Amino acid sequence: MENISILSPKPVTLKEVKANPKVKKLIDGANEVMRAMGYTEHGHRHVGVVSSITRYILENLKLSDREIELGQIAAYLHDIGNVIHRTNHPMHGASIAFVILNEMGMDAAEIAPVLSAIGNHEEMSGVPISTMSAALIIADKSDVHFSRVQNPIIETYDIHDRVNAAVQKSRVEMDNDARTIQLALEIDTSKATVMEYFEIFLSRMVMCRHSAELFGYDFKLGVNGTLLE
Repeated sequence: MENISILSPKPVTLKEVKANPKVKKLIDGANEVMRAMGYTEHGHRHVGVVSSITRYILENLKLSDREIELGQIAAYLHDIGNVIHRTNHPMHGASIAFVILNEMGMDAAEIAPVLSAIGNHEEMSGVPISTMSAALIIADKSDVHFSRVQNPIIETYDIHDRVNAAVQKSRVEMDNDARTIQLALEIDTSKATVMEYFEIFLSRMVMCRHSAELFGYDFKLGVNGTLLE
């Protein structure tokens, strides 16, 4: 009999995921739910930023190109479950992501770490269970910025709106020699105090610390040029 070679399926890329019409519409829908519920932006801008920060972290950790791309895919899809409801959105998101990635032909061995990263990114119930998951958590919690505020009426801002509105710049910086990863913020303290930031973000910063520890780094927070120990 003639030998028949079985070709492995072509890996699903981040570019293909971004271009998927279902992904586009579901992310739009997820952000509309968040807007209606009074939350900050969780749409294409947010998932794009989180995907880029995830790539930056994983590149610094010297992961393979494919592991980095899978991390970016997980980051791009991590909030898609908000299209159903904010509550349990990581679980909903992982389920939706499975359907989409499976339809696109991604190998189950690659889908698995993506789903676990999505399902564990929220501080209320998730834990960093892999390097990919830890990178996604830090990237997600680091996206604090005035451009995320969706409420057009300043007088009705809640504390989340005020804190995000106060953050003029936010960036993640890794020092591979010192083995530190820092979230550096520039905050307009006339709009929100540093204490207000900690009031709503303390649990997220604790999750970032645990995530950094998973890959052997110390997590640091810097505010207006001052490193908070």
